[in-house]
Amino acid sequence: VQLQASGGGLVQAGGSLRLSCAASGRTFSRNGMGWFRQTPGKEREFVATISWTGGSTTYANSVKGRFTISRDNAKNAVYLQMDSLKPEDTAVYYCAAGRTSWGTTAPVEYDYWGQGTLVTVSS
Repeated sequence: VQLQASGGGLVQAGGSLRLSCAASGRTFSRNGMGWFRQTPGKEREFVATISWTGGSTTYANSVKGRFTISRDNAKNAVYLQMDSLKPEDTAVYYCAAGRTSWGTTAPVEYDYWGQGTLVTVSS
């Protein structure tokens, strides 16, 4: 089972990036999915989560209104559209598959993790 995150890179403040997470080895169409991020010396931080139907989403206050999580169960994939990026969004971003069908904010509720993709926002 593997989650492959991609789409990270270097962008100027105010710019946009779209992260993708492709799952292989099993289907996660019945699992809540999430995005987290981490910077050196800090704990992994919740960013966004989406229920298995895509009908329910939750965002961290720091990204609300700027980031959008979505999923395509037919492709076994989840996405994170990041707009109006700020330097404080710089981090390694991880996608994860939860053990429940609804999305949760706690990392301990996720069983599978991608390898991470680096997002760097320059000022």
